[in-house]
Amino acid sequence: MTLEPDSRIWVAGHRGLVGSAIVRRLEAAGVSNLLLRTHAQLDLTDQHAVGDFVAGEKPEYVFLAAAKVGGIHANDAYPAEFLRDNLAIQTNVIHSAWRHGTKKLCFLGSSCIYPKLAPQPLREEYLLTGPLEPTNEWYAVAKIAGIKMCQAYRRQYRFDAISLMPTNLYGPGDNFHPDNSHVLPALIRRFHEAKERGDASVTIWGTGTPRREFLHVDDLADAALFLMQNYSGEQFVNVGTGTDLTILELAQLVAGVVGFKGSVVTDPSKPDGTPRKLLDVSRLEAMGWKARIGLREGVAGAYAWYLENAGMARG
Repeated sequence: MTLEPDSRIWVAGHRGLVGSAIVRRLEAAGVSNLLLRTHAQLDLTDQHAVGDFVAGEKPEYVFLAAAKVGGIHANDAYPAEFLRDNLAIQTNVIHSAWRHGTKKLCFLGSSCIYPKLAPQPLREEYLLTGPLEPTNEWYAVAKIAGIKMCQAYRRQYRFDAISLMPTNLYGPGDNFHPDNSHVLPALIRRFHEAKERGDASVTIWGTGTPRREFLHVDDLADAALFLMQNYSGEQFVNVGTGTDLTILELAQLVAGVVGFKGSVVTDPSKPDGTPRKLLDVSRLEAMGWKARIGLREGVAGAYAWYLENAGMARG
C-alpha cells in the first residue's frame, strides 16, 4: 500500500472503537479521501447494498473494522447474532472488495480465536489446535472464518487481503454499557459509579486470577496502518504489547486511576473465562513495530474520555 493523500480508503465500522481510531490515524497521516458510511446509510449485512456501494465508490484500500462485539455476557446471551451478523459482514465486504478491484484489504480479528488452553504466549500457528473458550466461541468461529476467507481469496484470486489479530482493546470511543461491555471499560464505569456513591467496596466477576493483555486502540490503529503499508502475506499477525496482568491487578489499577478508595472483592461463583490470553508479538516486532502507550497512561486517557462523553458512551 502506497499511502497518498487522495487514496480512496474505506474504513468499514468507522464509528466503532477500532474504526474511529483508524480514521484518526489516517487523518493524522494526511489522508483526506475517506469513504465512511454509518449503519443507517449502509447495512453491512445486506449483500446487495454492500456490493452496490463498493461498485460505485471503488475503494482502493479497505480496513474491515466492522463487527458485532461484546463481552462474556453478550456472547453468551446472543450466540446466533454474533455468528450470523459477523459472518455476513465479513463475507459481504471481503467478496465485494475483491470483485470490484480493491488493491488491498485489512481484516481485524480478535485474540479469542485461539484455543482456550493453548500454550502461552499465543503464537500465530496455534490457531485451530484445540477447543475454543465456550463463552465466546460464536464470535471466535466467525473471526476464524474471516481469516480463512482472506487466506482463501489470496490463494485462489491473488487478492491482497491481510489479517491482524489484536489483543484486548480499550480507549476513546469504547463501549461502557453495564452489561454488554468488555472488562476494562466495564471496570472504569463501575469504579467511577462506586466512587460517586461512596461505596465501601466493588465486587468483580471471578477469582481475579485470569491474566489479560490490553492494547490501546490508537496503538492498534498505528499497527494497522504500518502493516497495510509494509506487510503482504497469508499468515495473520498478532498485535499486542507482549505483557499482561491479572484481572485483580487491573481492577486495582483502574480503582487507582479513578480515585476509588474502597476495597476490591472477587466473586469466585462467577465465570473467569480463559485463564490467560497473552499474544506472542515477536513476528510484528521483528517487522519493526512496537506498542508505545503504557497501560496506566492509557486507562487515564480512557477515563477522561468517559467523563467527557458519559452521555454518549453507549450505556
